Amino acid sequence: MHPSTAPFVPGPQIRIEGRSNGPLAGLTFAAKDLFDVAGQPTGGGNHDWARWHPMPDKHAWAVQRLLDAGATLIGKTITDEISLGILGENAFDGTPLNPKAPDRVPGGSSSGSASAVASDLCDTALGTDTGGSVRVPASFCGLYGIRPTHGRLPLDGMLPQAPSSDTTGWFARDSATFARVSQVMLGEGLPRELPKRLIIATDAFGFVDGDVQAALKPMVSALDSVRDRITCLAAHGGLTGVPQVSIPGATVNGLPVGLSIIGAHGQDAMLVAVVNAMEVMA
Repeated sequence: MHPSTAPFVPGPQIRIEGRSNGPLAGLTFAAKDLFDVAGQPTGGGNHDWARWHPMPDKHAWAVQRLLDAGATLIGKTITDEISLGILGENAFDGTPLNPKAPDRVPGGSSSGSASAVASDLCDTALGTDTGGSVRVPASFCGLYGIRPTHGRLPLDGMLPQAPSSDTTGWFARDSATFARVSQVMLGEGLPRELPKRLIIATDAFGFVDGDVQAALKPMVSALDSVRDRITCLAAHGGLTGVPQVSIPGATVNGLPVGLSIIGAHGQDAMLVAVVNAMEVMA
């Protein structure tokens, strides 16, 4: 593991104010270095990529969406090189700190975005999720993180990895902020009525250690080699295109463990509502 470092891409400080009267006014956000920011290079975790590609002249859809809603952009964040990684390490810019487990990796590839939110440097942050790149760092850093339904949101201005699986996701430290940001990104409010049935994927728990199962059991009850296991657990949303949220589930030996909840195709807002209700019940 490379030495832990700050979550932001090295270079001049970025600050772009959001619309003053938007629903997210007063919140700050960061954007993974796969999203275009007008006048700033998009490097994708590789310095050569930034040098050999034109400077963006407009913001990515997701960046503009948050700015229009009132959130203020405070920087671009480190990613695994070209987003090809699940641990969060980058040979050029270093490994962003995991403040919940400083001697461990933050998870990737949206490592800097997760680190920035977990370190209380911003309220929310944009990431991308193809095979787990939001859900994994959300779990490792004790955050809320979502991979929306594939194809639900425009990917304009986002550096692609695998278009048949790429999605835009986001992080938050608490369910209230997560719900606010989700409603803006999804363009709809949360439903008042929750689903009447939840299915526990008991076979998925077979991939995790016994102490992790025990730590997550109370939260599940309220609902009535390591890299290979991570990939397997993250494959459900990535391969099927359904929305999946990782929420702070528990700690094991002082380290955060996330619990994943999967929704039906297109039921992103319902999934966020369930997450919000779980925190209320807790």
